[in-house]
Amino acid sequence: MSTTYVLREVRPLGGDPVDVVLRDGVVAQITAPGTADAGGAVVVEGAGHVLLPGLVDLHTHLREPGREDAETVASGTRAAAAGGFTAVHAMANTSPVADTAGVVEQVWRLGQESGWVDVHPIGAVTVGLDGERLAELGAMADSAARVRVFSDDGKCVHDPILMRRALEYVKSFDGVVAQHAQEPRLTEGAQMNEGVVSAEIGLTGWPAVAEEAIIARDVLLAEHVGSRLHVCHLSTAGSVEIVRWAKSRGIDVTAEVTPHHLILTDELARTYDATYKVNPPLRTAADVEAVRAGLADGTIDIVATDHAPHTREDKDCEWGAAAFGMTGLETALSVVQATMVDTGRLTWADVARVLSANPARIGRVDDRHGRPIEVGEPANLTLVDPSATRTVVGAEQVTASANTPFAGRELPGRVVATFLRGRATVLDGTPVEAVTA
Repeated sequence: MSTTYVLREVRPLGGDPVDVVLRDGVVAQITAPGTADAGGAVVVEGAGHVLLPGLVDLHTHLREPGREDAETVASGTRAAAAGGFTAVHAMANTSPVADTAGVVEQVWRLGQESGWVDVHPIGAVTVGLDGERLAELGAMADSAARVRVFSDDGKCVHDPILMRRALEYVKSFDGVVAQHAQEPRLTEGAQMNEGVVSAEIGLTGWPAVAEEAIIARDVLLAEHVGSRLHVCHLSTAGSVEIVRWAKSRGIDVTAEVTPHHLILTDELARTYDATYKVNPPLRTAADVEAVRAGLADGTIDIVATDHAPHTREDKDCEWGAAAFGMTGLETALSVVQATMVDTGRLTWADVARVLSANPARIGRVDDRHGRPIEVGEPANLTLVDPSATRTVVGAEQVTASANTPFAGRELPGRVVATFLRGRATVLDGTPVEAVTA
């Protein structure tokens, strides 16, 4: 028999307080505050906390199979639940690469067995991420994993012929190509954003145009073939303008920004601390302002974590030898609150849109995730205390890796509870129970 929960005096999307009853995997009742019958139910005192649809991440690296020393599906999804997520899309750059039906089904089944969040594998666009021939896109789409998002993330699909063919192919099953926009010839040996800081500290620069040139090419290709394009981890002011222009032409393009690109700048590279080494690199303060504005006006559709766990050996070394990437699942909501909500640029309803409804729609999982908080809807929810503050400690994160760029920082907001299909995976801020199908 499933557990019934009464969420007492919570505020859906930051609105007026209500009681919300979760039963049999759905939202069973929404009543006036203090009126829901708690007989036999587990009561969660909301105290005016904000209730959101469970967060959905379109860009997560779970590392399994192949790099279980950095993360596993179990540890990564447990971290996702702690961060308020109920679904993640797992990137394909595993070992072996998720470029066949067999590998994506393996990742999907690992997600089902772990049970902390729903795991939706992303399939590789090209075999081995090598950019030479298309992977088994149709077979992955038809597999038990029902893949609808394809990406060579970590590498760019730089060949325009291959990119065109991929866009044409995924049209047949309503898929989307999620492009890692990085012109490889313009970024050979690049270590950080090309600009004043790179010149002063002597690290090889990564020009903004390397990202913008690929986005410009690909929105035109998407328009030409009438297909869906998603831009991963957009990071420059110029990229925002290109996506804005493409949308004004009616091109079917969506874009994401990471939490770290909403708040951190290339000035941090002056520390030579490889924690801040990431792909695409941290940009300038002007770029940060541009991506915030793009998220606020809807040019950028979603926030996606690009959660990229690494072992200590891969990050605790000199900058040039270090791996690119940062963890992000457990801090994403707090960074969005700090940069967008507390500054008045987004409401909590907007947060639900960019961290839940839109990523669920782009990933075509919106039949179960990113749903309205209404009676009869799936009870995939997260409860947030926006008045709380916390200091991030890398070693205390749920993820198996400690490479957070926010270590020592005080961030606002705390995930109090997460519910997957009506069962609590997190209570009082602590993961408590996986939910198996």
